[in-house]
Amino acid sequence: MTATARNVVPLAPPGRGGSWRDRLRGPAVFTLVAVLALVVAPMLLEPFRLGLLAKYLCFGIVALGIGLAWGQGGMLTLGQGVFFGLGGYAMGMYLKLHDAGGDLPDFMVWSGVEKLPALWAPFENPLFAIAFAVAGPVLLAVLLGALVFRQRVRGAYFAILTQALAAATVILLVGQQGLTGGTNGLTNFFDLFGQDLAADQTQRGLYLVVAAVLGVLYLLAWQLVRSRFGRLLVAVRDGEDRVRFLGYNPATVKTVTFAVSAGMAGLAGALFVPVVGIISPALLGVVPSLELVVAVAVGGRFSLAGAVLGAVLMGYAKTAFSEEFADGWLYLQGALFILVISLAPKGVFGLAASARTLLAARLPRRAVPDGGPPGATAAKHDVSTPLIEVPEPRA
Repeated sequence: MTATARNVVPLAPPGRGGSWRDRLRGPAVFTLVAVLALVVAPMLLEPFRLGLLAKYLCFGIVALGIGLAWGQGGMLTLGQGVFFGLGGYAMGMYLKLHDAGGDLPDFMVWSGVEKLPALWAPFENPLFAIAFAVAGPVLLAVLLGALVFRQRVRGAYFAILTQALAAATVILLVGQQGLTGGTNGLTNFFDLFGQDLAADQTQRGLYLVVAAVLGVLYLLAWQLVRSRFGRLLVAVRDGEDRVRFLGYNPATVKTVTFAVSAGMAGLAGALFVPVVGIISPALLGVVPSLELVVAVAVGGRFSLAGAVLGAVLMGYAKTAFSEEFADGWLYLQGALFILVISLAPKGVFGLAASARTLLAARLPRRAVPDGGPPGATAAKHDVSTPLIEVPEPRA
């Protein structure tokens, strides 16, 4: 093999090349969705429904991180609720201290606490609370990743480890009644930066913030996936040992991705608290974490857009089923999951991609773009295992 030789491995397409229609399709769809979310939805939906959509979009941010870690990196994380909870509790602590106006929060008074715990004191500053909501989960993920990935723990063992972390976190929070609010968690928030949280205008503004944050994070994740790092991440997913033999360090790649995913979940938790008005251990345990993974699977874990779509669809289905079928909505939700996975193993987004591929196969072949030989036609392309070149690491 020469010094300029390259290794060809099956990876997800980087989104380069193709006709100008193919290159414009993604930005056009993103722009359309952004207009619907930022302009049309606030105009058509009543405040209650708009608040529900804001909650779904918060879960969409968590799902985006899961899609990055699981779909692109092959790390099945069943404990994203931990990072979501860290961000949520950070924002909730600030809101409780702000509402207390220098006194102890109400639940501490009921629990017999006489002095504000030192752990709570820094959260009187909103900038610290917001920074911790992102930095706290990132640091925890880096620590966990450095310990786990260097020992080459992966697959089911990594999933079980993250699930155990979620269970242990819930036990810890429930047992610290005077510090965390125990089972009830933190609730009864009234003011956010001088604005009444119960006001429709405030909730509308929060929805716009959540939608804008999701859009920005999606663009950043989209760019990351299509960068050299993203190609290396998918290579680690499909052949970690092979990537290691090429001279790269899969532990570093996975740790960075896991940390980015955790930061997204923490930010989602910080946005969730003022939107919904509560953060409790019930929102960050094993079951909520599993529901988020299921949502990503329903939408399509190999696509960032599919992960977000799955979170929104599952959130909407949960609300719709519980409103119409109060006694059996859980069975309907489970049936929806089984139906989608049975008919479309790659999720709703994968089903749409398969439909486009089938339609393209039935259409006449187009001439090869970018100066192909006269009379040449475009070769069929298998979107499931396309080939992408991964350059040799530098010596």
